[in-house]
Amino acid sequence: MAWFFTPVISGDKFEITGEDAKHISKSLRMKVGEALTLCTLDGRRHECEIDSFSPDSVVVNILSSTVCEQEPSVKITLFMALTKGDKMDDIVQKSVELGVYEIVPVLTSRCISRPDEKQMKKKVLRWQKISEGAASQSRRGIIPQVKDVLTLKEASLLCKNFERSIVFYECGGEKLRDIVDEDVKTLSIFVGPEGGFEESEVELLKENGVIPATLGTRILRAQTAPLAGITALMYQTKNLE
Repeated sequence: MAWFFTPVISGDKFEITGEDAKHISKSLRMKVGEALTLCTLDGRRHECEIDSFSPDSVVVNILSSTVCEQEPSVKITLFMALTKGDKMDDIVQKSVELGVYEIVPVLTSRCISRPDEKQMKKKVLRWQKISEGAASQSRRGIIPQVKDVLTLKEASLLCKNFERSIVFYECGGEKLRDIVDEDVKTLSIFVGPEGGFEESEVELLKENGVIPATLGTRILRAQTAPLAGITALMYQTKNLE
């Protein structure tokens, strides 16, 4: 079933406009009477039936509304060091599919990619668009937000807002099962760039309550580690059952 997002819905009819309307009519070639799902920012899903088309919009009938059950019980914020090339595109897409709540790009000492402010704004906009597409494809109840880039020090100061904060460190750390249980509701995870974190950066994170953790004995690529970490945490919090 086609899956779209909209800020708010009121009443028993709703008009879809813009790119979504074009996608429904031109790309999907949907017809009057066909079903689709709309998700609103409050985490509710609305089952709809197409009522009519106009050149710029699609009107749907709202048949039923329920809480979206696709969202995991834990909200994971990924603090991801900037990677080179288009690796971040894949990291954003797959992280959203796996259930991440939000993504914060982070500038660390060993980041090869160092875009200027104008370039960075363009990248964040592109990543947000990728997030929206991945959320629709995987039928998420929300569109995870991609935040503005932060320094590692700025990011570390936000850790007080989470029940647990973890840094995946190639030099070792605690096992996830010893850090996280199924009852945790908010998590932040830090993943380094291609060259990993400097020891001083890990010490900075530890000073702010971040726990070094291991993903096993193998060294994972920068674009693999966040996906392995999110998957392991979803399993640990019983969100893969």
